[in-house]
Amino acid sequence: MRNESWPLEPVLVLGAGPVGQTTALLLARWGVPSIVLDRRPARDLAGSKAICQQRDVLDVWEAVGAGRRIADEGVTWTTARTFHRDAELFSYEFAEPGTPVFPPFVNLSQTRTEEILDERIAAEPLVDLRWGHEVIDIDQDAAGVTVHLADGRTRRGSYLVVCAGARGDELRRLLGVTFEGESFDDRFLICDIRAELPGWATERRFYFDPAWNPGRQVLIHPCPDSTFRIDWQVAAGYELEAEAESGALDARIRRIIGDRDYELVWKSVYRFHARVADRMRRGRVLIAGDAAHLVSPFGARGLNSGVGDAENAAWKLAYVGHGWAPEELLETYHDERHAAALENIAVTTATMDFLVPADETRARRRTEVLERAATDQDARANVDSGRLAEPFWYVDSPLTTPDPRRPFAGRPPRGEAPPAGPGVLVPDAPVVLPGTGPTRIRALARDGFLLLAGAGFGPTAAVRVLNLAEIDPEGALTAALGARPEEAWLIRPDAHIAAVVTDPADLPAALARALGSLEWSPFAAGTD
Repeated sequence: MRNESWPLEPVLVLGAGPVGQTTALLLARWGVPSIVLDRRPARDLAGSKAICQQRDVLDVWEAVGAGRRIADEGVTWTTARTFHRDAELFSYEFAEPGTPVFPPFVNLSQTRTEEILDERIAAEPLVDLRWGHEVIDIDQDAAGVTVHLADGRTRRGSYLVVCAGARGDELRRLLGVTFEGESFDDRFLICDIRAELPGWATERRFYFDPAWNPGRQVLIHPCPDSTFRIDWQVAAGYELEAEAESGALDARIRRIIGDRDYELVWKSVYRFHARVADRMRRGRVLIAGDAAHLVSPFGARGLNSGVGDAENAAWKLAYVGHGWAPEELLETYHDERHAAALENIAVTTATMDFLVPADETRARRRTEVLERAATDQDARANVDSGRLAEPFWYVDSPLTTPDPRRPFAGRPPRGEAPPAGPGVLVPDAPVVLPGTGPTRIRALARDGFLLLAGAGFGPTAAVRVLNLAEIDPEGALTAALGARPEEAWLIRPDAHIAAVVTDPADLPAALARALGSLEWSPFAAGTD
C-alpha cells in the first residue's frame, strides 16, 4: 500500500524538531509527500535537551531506519535507583513480554537524535525540509490548508501537522485552541558534565533531599562519551550566571562528583509546566508534541509521547488521504492522543505533588513516607520519583473492540507492561515470513492492518492475514500474546491490538471500527 501514489497536495509539517521529523519520515513510509517548515534559519545543536528515549519509541524510529543507530550511539540503562539522603530506597528493572530488540531506555542527546533523523530526511525524496519559514497565519477549507509566512509568501498543503514546540501560543490562538494547566515556581538547573564516574554509566539515579541539595531533589542520567546529565531542583529566584561567576556552581558539581576533573559541556535553567491543549485536531490541522502538551521532565514523557503523536497522526492521515479510511478516522487522533496527554499530565502531576509538596502538611507526610521506605516495603510504593515513559494503552479508544475475556486490569506496577489485549501495543517477537525469512512482528504490523489467525480465517479484503502457527514456529509470539487456538488478532498500522475475535463473522465490524466508522466498510470501499 505504501507505493500507491498520493492523490493530494503534500502534507505540511510545522516544526523540524524530533516530532516533526518523525511525522514527515513516517508519512513518507506511506507514500505521502510532506513539506517541513521551521522558522529557525538552521538547526540549533546546543545542549542535551530531551535525552531519554524509550524502547517503543526506538522501535518507531527503526521503522524509518533510525532506531538501531540511535540505540547504538546512546547509553543503555536498565536500572532506575531511588535514594533518600544517602540511603538507597529501591531499584527496579524493566519488564517486557516477548523478545524486544531494543533496551528499555537509551540516553542520547536530542541534538544528536535530530542529526540522525536529518540524515534520514536527506535521503528521503518525499520529505522537503525548509528553514527560515515562519508561519504567522493559517487558513483551511474543505480541500486543504494554506499557511501564511512572515515574508509574505504562502504554502499550500492537504493537511497540516503542528509540531512547533512549547512556544506555540500564537499558533494555538489562530486555531482557537486553549492551553490550560499550571506552571511550577521551582526551577531546575541542568548541567551536562564530562567526567569519569565508575559504576554510574548504566543507571538512572534519583535523590530525595541529598546532603548536596538539602530539601530538594537531584536526578542524574548517564549519556555517551562519559557525559552525565545532572538536574537539580532549585529555588524560584535562582540565578545561574551569578552562581557560575562566583564559583558556587563548581562547588555544587563537586559535592556530587568529588575532587576529580570534569568538563562543563552545557548548562541551563528551566521552569516546567503541566498543560494540555483542549483540542488536538481542528479540521485538517493536527497538533502534536509540545505544541499540544507540556509535562514535567520526571518520567521522560515529553519527547517520547510526542513520537507517539507522530505515529498516530501519520498512519491516519495516510489512510484518509489515500481513501483507505473515512474522514472520521482523523477525529480519533484527538480522541487517542488527548487521552494520552491527560494520562501523562496525571502521572507527572502526581510526581510533582510528591516532589514539591504544596503545604507543610503534605511536606511532613512526604518526609514520613521517605523515612519509612528505608525499611518498609509497603511505604516504597508511595515514593514517587517519576513513573518512566511507557506507551499509552488505547483500551478505551473508539477504534478498539473490547474483549471481555481479556479485560484491562489498569495501570500495571512501574516498570511492567500490561498483558496483551485490545488497545495494548503488541509485544514484539521474532517471526518467519514465508518466502521472505526472519523478521519481527512489529515490523510486519507497521506495513498496514494485519490479522494473526489460525484455522477458520481465510483471505480477507483490506487486511493481510498470516497464520500465527506458520510465522511463529518457535512459539515466542504465541506465548507473549497468550494466544488461544481459536483466536484471531487484528493489529493496527501502529502495532496496537485493535481486536481479538474468535468468529470470522465478527471481523468486518472490528476492522470498520478500527478504521474510524462502523458505517463505513473497507470492503465496499475497495481498499487493497
